[in-house]
Amino acid sequence: MQTIFDAIITITSLTIIGFYTWSLKSHFTSAGMTWKARLVSAGVILTAVLFLYLSWTQPQVLWAQVIGLILEIAAAALFWWAIWASRRARLRFAFDPALPHGIVSEGPYRYLRHPFYSSYLMFWTGWAVACWSIWSPFPVIFFAILYVAAARMEERNFEASQLADEYRQYKRKTGFLTPRIGRD
Repeated sequence: MQTIFDAIITITSLTIIGFYTWSLKSHFTSAGMTWKARLVSAGVILTAVLFLYLSWTQPQVLWAQVIGLILEIAAAALFWWAIWASRRARLRFAFDPALPHGIVSEGPYRYLRHPFYSSYLMFWTGWAVACWSIWSPFPVIFFAILYVAAARMEERNFEASQLADEYRQYKRKTGFLTPRIGRD
C-alpha cells in the first residue's frame, strides 16, 4: 500500500509542477524573470528532489499521505480556477516590477487577492504532509516567505498605479492568501 501511495503522490505532484511550469510560458506574460523569480524556480526543483527522496526512502503514515494528496488536488483545482478567471488579464510572473494594468475580481479573486500563491502554498504543504518528515516544513516556510514577499510587492505596485483607489476597495472585500470570513 505504501508503494502505491508513493507512486500516486509522485505522479500527482510532478503533474501539478508541470501545470505550474506550463503557466510560465502559456499564461503569465512578463518579458523576463527577475533573480527572485529564478530563486523560486530553483527552489521548486530542489524541493521536488527533496520531497521525491523523502517519499521513496522514508516511511510515511497512510493518513498523512491521504491528507497530503487531498491538499495537492485542492491546490490544483484552485490553480486552474485562477487560470480560468485570469485568462484574459495578462498577469505577470512573481516579482515583476511592472505596474499592473487591471484588477481581476472574478473566480477565486472574489475571495482572495493572490489565489496562485495560495495554490502554490497549499500544494507544497500537501506534499510536505504526505512526505511526513521532520525536513518537510523547511521548504514550505521558504516558499511562504517568497510568496508573501511577491504578493506584497504586487500590492505595492497596485498602490503606485492608476488602479490604487479601486484596489483599496477590492482589498477591503478580499483576503490576502486565505478568504476573508465574516466581513463585508
